[in-house]
Amino acid sequence: MARYTTSVDSMLSPVDAFEYMASFDNASEWDPSVVEARRLDSGALGMGSAFRIVSKFAGRSVPLRYEITEFDAGRRVVLEAWNGTFGSVDTITIVPAGSASTVTYDARLVFKGISRIADPLMQLVFNRVGRKADASLRTHLNRTR
Repeated sequence: MARYTTSVDSMLSPVDAFEYMASFDNASEWDPSVVEARRLDSGALGMGSAFRIVSKFAGRSVPLRYEITEFDAGRRVVLEAWNGTFGSVDTITIVPAGSASTVTYDARLVFKGISRIADPLMQLVFNRVGRKADASLRTHLNRTR
């Protein structure tokens, strides 16, 4: 399993940080590997909300349909996307830090079947992609809204 985790101190309030991160169509703003991000449903954000994310990963465009599978408003959201080869499980946790917040982003790629042999190589790629996203995420979580 390839995994990248980061924690970012944010000037945003916990409510604003959660809203920004849980609205996963914002990923195109802070993740340089995301070339398309849009919400697939309407209404209140919560369990079952879905997003189409297309990422450039290892030289390929990879479209995935993410769905919110856990939703604890203001605190934690889990988004999952699965295809025939692998799954992506992204867990975002918000912790208050006075009037600001700390955002922890934990992304895991879970490979299925024979694809598991690519895991060590994908970890290297995921580390590079994660470092770029981390730098951009720090900028976006510390701008005034």
